[in-house]
Amino acid sequence: MATQQGTPSSALRVLEEALGMGLSAAGDTAEAVAAEGAYYLEQVTITEASEDDYEYEEIPDDNYSIPEGEEDLAKAVQMVQEQATDTQILEQKTVFSPKHTVPEAIEDFLCNFLIKMGMTRTLDCFQSEWYELIQKGITELRDGGIVPDVYTQNMLLENENKILKKDLKHYKQAADKAREDLLKTQKERDFHRMHHKRIVQEKNKLINDLKRLKLHYASYEPAIRVLHEKHHALLKQKMLTSLERDRAIGQISGLQETLKHMEIGHSYRAPEFRVVPTCKKENAPEGPTQKRLREAREQSKCKAKAKVNTKDSEFPTHMQPNPNLDLGKENLCPAKFDYKLNNIFRLHELPVSCIIMHPHKDLLVSCGEDRVWKMVGLPKGNVLLTGLGHTDWLSNCCFHPSGNKLATSSGDTTVKLWDVSKGNCILTFEGHTHAVWSCTWHSCGDFVASSSLDTTSKIWDVNSERCRYTLYGHTDSVNSIEFFPYSNTLLTGSADKSLSIWDARTGKCEQSLYGHMHSINDATFTPRGHMIASCDACGVTKLWDFRKLLPMVSIDVGPSPGNEVTFDSSGRVLAQASGNGVIHLLDLKSGQIHKLMGHESEAHTVIFSRDGETLFSGGSDGTIRTWS
Repeated sequence: MATQQGTPSSALRVLEEALGMGLSAAGDTAEAVAAEGAYYLEQVTITEASEDDYEYEEIPDDNYSIPEGEEDLAKAVQMVQEQATDTQILEQKTVFSPKHTVPEAIEDFLCNFLIKMGMTRTLDCFQSEWYELIQKGITELRDGGIVPDVYTQNMLLENENKILKKDLKHYKQAADKAREDLLKTQKERDFHRMHHKRIVQEKNKLINDLKRLKLHYASYEPAIRVLHEKHHALLKQKMLTSLERDRAIGQISGLQETLKHMEIGHSYRAPEFRVVPTCKKENAPEGPTQKRLREAREQSKCKAKAKVNTKDSEFPTHMQPNPNLDLGKENLCPAKFDYKLNNIFRLHELPVSCIIMHPHKDLLVSCGEDRVWKMVGLPKGNVLLTGLGHTDWLSNCCFHPSGNKLATSSGDTTVKLWDVSKGNCILTFEGHTHAVWSCTWHSCGDFVASSSLDTTSKIWDVNSERCRYTLYGHTDSVNSIEFFPYSNTLLTGSADKSLSIWDARTGKCEQSLYGHMHSINDATFTPRGHMIASCDACGVTKLWDFRKLLPMVSIDVGPSPGNEVTFDSSGRVLAQASGNGVIHLLDLKSGQIHKLMGHESEAHTVIFSRDGETLFSGGSDGTIRTWS
């Protein structure tokens, strides 16, 4: 062992092994780091130094000699070969394998470790045994395997760099796309912002215009109010004048009859008293002959007219006073609000459109959209009579004041009169061009009025079986019509949002009431006749003072439509059938609203019994519900 260390070849080998140990240690470290998936870089500073700074260990040449004899010669040849081998190893350049691998020098690592730890005896034992195994060829230096070098790390880093460049390119494309979307969104935002500013400007302009219009309209309100008051005063004066004229005409006709009886036996006939308009007065006075000729012509005209319309009924001049006005508060039925659902009658297959009570008996008549009307006995609800004849749905019905006749209106544009005792149709009025919504009897029993979708109302003469007047004035469907109790005045409610009051004797509109903002579905008078109630398509109910022709109260129970309104016999409770199935009861004295909830669907009609103890309502499910 000492001899081998003293030879030059041994020294070269030691250097080679040291170099290999360093590379092996580096390789082991790199492999361990690679196995862990991380790398650590250290900054190493290399300084230039002269050859004098290095210290070389001198190897003594005392043992280097050529042996004598054959054995010595063989040993010498072996030594020369070893020197030649060492020379070739030194002259060879380090060539890396294609995979850039370096043999692992395990012994160098161990030697260095033992030297560092100062274990010289262990080092001597290890070197003697290790080199002995190498000389015998039992151990090879390359059995330790390969370790990764710097090139492998470079390749790994290069692959990772390629992957990162690919990801970077992908991220750049995504960033470009996001930038384009951002620009597009910013443009849209700017457009909508500008559009919003324009809308705000227009809104502010409209608000300013509305304010100016309100101020302008407010300036006209006092003048309009004064004109309305003058208009109402003139209408009242006109009504009073017409009444005085009717009384004067009646007095004149009575005086004429008296004069006729007094003229019997005289050859000369006294002229009749006539009311001559001031606009037709003549300057020249008429002589007796001219007067007789003119009176004869007038009598012939009157006779001709009488021959033509001998069956026409005359509107009563002196109406019977309303008996409800003579009733004191003590005789009125007490107001009732605590109604509870008592019974349900299923009378129709389709919705119920109208319910009315017989004026003298405990009978109820209902009309439905199944084209039939039925008379029901109370309180059991047994069907007594069924009326068939209309070809379309029934909209309304009304009893004759005596209770022996019934009028019905229908979507087939006709109004039919029925004999209640037999259930037969006795008369059909035809003249409307669209569906008829409502009908009503005059208190004298000789006239029937109807309202229609064709924007007109008609007054029918039952005796002459013809239309006496057609009422024009509404601009939309006329949904309801009703005679003022014991008078010649008619009330109509229309989809043009107005109420109109008509003189049935002339067919002219005397007054219009405005206040509703939606289509009026129904309007009615109180039993005493001093108040009007109306409801519209948005659930607003209004009360009007009929004497002053001014609105009194407005009640909003919407947004469901109000289909019908009716008063009880006392005139204190107002019931409204609503589109949401609720029956609203309004206490006119306290202003409280009570609700009756029992209909599963829309409530179309409602009516009180004569004594006010029972309430009847009809719904779209074809049923009639009794509340008591």
